[in-house]
Amino acid sequence: MLPSRPRVLTSADNPQFKLWASLVEPRGLRKHGQFILAGRKSVPEALARWPARFTALLTVEGTAPDFAPESMPVYALSRPMFAQLDSFGTGTPLLVGMVPEMPALDLSAAPLGLELLCAVGDPANLGALLRSAAAFGVARVVLLEGAAHPFHPRALRAAANAPFQVELRRGARWDDLAGAAGPLVALDARGTPLGDYAWPSDVRLVLGEEGPGVPAHLPLQRLAIPMPGGVESLNATVAASIALYAWRQRRP
Repeated sequence: MLPSRPRVLTSADNPQFKLWASLVEPRGLRKHGQFILAGRKSVPEALARWPARFTALLTVEGTAPDFAPESMPVYALSRPMFAQLDSFGTGTPLLVGMVPEMPALDLSAAPLGLELLCAVGDPANLGALLRSAAAFGVARVVLLEGAAHPFHPRALRAAANAPFQVELRRGARWDDLAGAAGPLVALDARGTPLGDYAWPSDVRLVLGEEGPGVPAHLPLQRLAIPMPGGVESLNATVAASIALYAWRQRRP
């Protein structure tokens, strides 16, 4: 059954539209605790699997999507206004959702499953990392200081709905890891070869930003990915994905 007639918005001065427009930047995400999801496949899938996470559907004036729940508000925007929110030019309906609470994780407690602690600052790289985390069954992702917002438009585009599939925590600083319960491992070109490491079922994998990496003073096990092809380093997300696959394959 189709929702009631969409509410038409044609003025960019409308307060509701101004709020949505602010969500394309991290400041607006943090201030309002809302996000915009785009994608020809992502939007229908997210609405079908996690409808309670979303509060409104946005479309272009003159169109009527057939997959909105009857109870969900639908807003029809003028084409210029819709284009302002449609960051990647999908031309398909957008969803407005609420950013979930991301409480701090008690790092003094032992990990349960694989917990990924990351400081990836590029939204697209973080989104790709969340996608790998969901694919390999990561228990939770802890966003260290400096990490991008996981509901930034670029992160959502790369994540393919992964932020709705993994538990997200936020707020830990690098120094907090000094007292974290282990096992605690990180990727480092000077570490033990990845293939020689006996992965425990419960472990924390720490991933730093590309370049700086993980601070040298932290007490953790460092693992290296052998690269006989002569490449100096891998993208942090690619390297982490290899480590996640190794954990999944060798876990007890």
